[in-house]
Amino acid sequence: MSNERSLKDFSLFAMVDLQLSKSTVGTYRSSLKTFFETVKEPITEKNIRNFLCYYNQKHPNKSTYSTMLKALKCYFKRFLKSDTVDSFKFPKQPYIPKRVPTKEQLQKFYKALPTLKERALFLLYATSGLRRNEIMLLELEDLDLDRGIIIPNVHSGNTKKSWIGFFNEEAEEVLKKYLAKCQQNPQYYRKVRVFNPSKNPTLWKEARQKAGVNITPKVLRDWFCCQMGELGVPDRYIDAFCGRVPKSILARHYTDYSPERLKRIYDKAGLKVLS
Repeated sequence: MSNERSLKDFSLFAMVDLQLSKSTVGTYRSSLKTFFETVKEPITEKNIRNFLCYYNQKHPNKSTYSTMLKALKCYFKRFLKSDTVDSFKFPKQPYIPKRVPTKEQLQKFYKALPTLKERALFLLYATSGLRRNEIMLLELEDLDLDRGIIIPNVHSGNTKKSWIGFFNEEAEEVLKKYLAKCQQNPQYYRKVRVFNPSKNPTLWKEARQKAGVNITPKVLRDWFCCQMGELGVPDRYIDAFCGRVPKSILARHYTDYSPERLKRIYDKAGLKVLS
């Protein structure tokens, strides 16, 4: 069987049998393509070890190496039912405590954002806790501006779900101004998405340089979680806001995640960014 054919069969296996998300399958397939382009037949344990040694030297980042090893283990052990990769262990990841910016730093960064679009994006990330793509790929019909509700349709995997998100009055005000400005453009109604991902290759680069604060969508997601925790919101609801699958029995089976209840909990927290 050719490598290309094998990768196609593996991708189908991973999506159907293992129920992996499309993005995870794409990542594994890309890693395996690199492996097959480097390692020639016959593929043996020694060849794999030599490849991993070379790959680790070329990509010293432990997360990058782990991604490659995950792809190899999924392919050989689960797809081919082979024990060829059993001896290879994942590198230990040292625990590094998160440090999130202060509200004052966020406000300084916000003032450095030059456009309504960037300010709307910033506030949606900061007050919803959603992932980058979940915001960038939002469509107009995914937003309920009057109630401050977002229904993203991006993730569906073993650890990630797209449930329902919320944004506060600060984000609502700026988002409405941004959309009103967009509606003045005759090209506006030809697009489906609220934002255009292709036009944001270096998001907020100018503001980072001007404010001297490194803010990214991931940083704002971390800030949202920490801030909601400080406001007294239980972890299981913060996980729900962020689209993480509940881990505990209590969270999975005995917690009400209805939109109405989540909205009440979100509003009661009174999350603010600019004040």
